Amino acid sequence: MDVRTDPDRETTAVGATAAAGPGGMIRRLRSALLLAWPALVGYTAVRAVGLVTLAVWADARDARFGRLIGIRADAGWYLRIAERGYDSGERLQSDMAFFPLYPYVVSWLEPLSPLAMRNTAIAVAWVASLAAAWGLFAVGNHLHGRRTGVLLAVVWGLLPHAMVQSMAYTESLFTALAAWSLYAVLTRRWLTAGVLCLLAGLTRPTASALIPVVMLAALIALVRRYGGWRAAVALVLAPLGWVGYLSWVGWRTGRPDGWFHIQSAGWGSTFDAGAASVEALGKALDEPSSLQWYMVATVALVSVALFVLSCLDRQPWPLLMFSGLLLLTTLGSSGYFYSKARFLLPAFALLLPVARWLAGTTGPRMAVVLVTMTVISAYFGSYLLLIWTASP
Repeated sequence: MDVRTDPDRETTAVGATAAAGPGGMIRRLRSALLLAWPALVGYTAVRAVGLVTLAVWADARDARFGRLIGIRADAGWYLRIAERGYDSGERLQSDMAFFPLYPYVVSWLEPLSPLAMRNTAIAVAWVASLAAAWGLFAVGNHLHGRRTGVLLAVVWGLLPHAMVQSMAYTESLFTALAAWSLYAVLTRRWLTAGVLCLLAGLTRPTASALIPVVMLAALIALVRRYGGWRAAVALVLAPLGWVGYLSWVGWRTGRPDGWFHIQSAGWGSTFDAGAASVEALGKALDEPSSLQWYMVATVALVSVALFVLSCLDRQPWPLLMFSGLLLLTTLGSSGYFYSKARFLLPAFALLLPVARWLAGTTGPRMAVVLVTMTVISAYFGSYLLLIWTASP
């Protein structure tokens, strides 16, 4: 499906909303929720299975459920930023490698919340995961109908590393911002696309895969004269969060490439065009490895295959470009091979071929596939936190 829609859609929608006032906005939100509720309920149900499995298994191993999803690995770094702010950047492993929106939102909400900082961080991640599921539904419904939209959200909640969506990590928040930003691009809501892209750029470094999409779409709209001033504003807004944070880190560290230096020297992550990923993939397939390494290798290979299928399905170019750039930046970087499947969680458009196939199957076939995926996801999500010792 082409990205083109009615050139006057945004202007008409904004005008209608303004004329209707708050009451009209509430009615539109209610209508949207009535359309999306099966996706939200389905997503919540499959994630609940994963969380209950983790809680039961954790209790059997005398592990604390809240600690597992609230302070494990990167979650601990985000909590420290929320509580104390950023360090000076002088340490080898500086917390400036982590982008600020999520920990700052947690820090801002904690005084207003009856929850402690850790539980506030978990709550923010859970709300963000629902917003992400809603965004996935919106994209799937817009392109292929309600059934595909529902299944897209559910399948995303059943990925092997979907447990991360329920942890105090940034993947859920970034996926929500990316999905709704891309939906705004597909429906030519330029101001929304620009603002959400700016926020995504403050959430994860992989916003580098989203920013070119929004900027190019806005530029095309300007050249073809159907975007107006809104497209021009989106073109300016899109990179500001990402560029702004990297510039701030550069200023704090006293070197223009400060963030990239921290990533390379402190965290061992650089772009090497995929050499390290290929080496790690070969090691996982040629030597005895842990389940996590096998799963990451499988996810990487399947993701590439799904990208090819997405191209054959002629997905709208904004989705293809986002998926392709995310694959390139994730698999093309060295370091932390075992986390690359997690880094690919926001590449939700890769799941559209799966969701479309499921939407065309009969009920019993769909049930067999979804139940199998639920069992695998629930087990592996708990494995990541109870058996695997490194970051998920």
